[in-house]
Amino acid sequence: MTGSYFEDVSVEAVEETPGLTITSAHVAIYLGLTRELAEDDTAVPDLLPLAFTIGLGWRVPKPPLVVRAFMGIDWQVLRSVRVGDTIMTRARIVTKRPMRDAGVVIEEREVIDQRGEVVQRGRFTYLVAKRTKETRA
Repeated sequence: MTGSYFEDVSVEAVEETPGLTITSAHVAIYLGLTRELAEDDTAVPDLLPLAFTIGLGWRVPKPPLVVRAFMGIDWQVLRSVRVGDTIMTRARIVTKRPMRDAGVVIEEREVIDQRGEVVQRGRFTYLVAKRTKETRA
């Protein structure tokens, strides 16, 4: 599988993922892994939509970034998500800064529910690989 390198990143580029309806099975698996206690039968743990935003990024046509390091996250939970809600992610590259063998890329992400409301948002900071002689096409 090929990936997107630092040189392929366009500032202000926006990408949207397909939607995903959160089920009680998703919540049960998450709770089983984390050993958290359920608030009630319809509550979705706050970190689960954040985890889904990472996975949904793999469902877009563009190859994923070739990330060398995950440098940071600044994340806000704005509203609760419930079982049965459908979420999707909108991501926008806000800046990039070259370094010698890689570059820093900052991306803003929003998790949006079926009503079009932003339920979570934040910024991810990545160290993204530059193309090498072997990866130049």
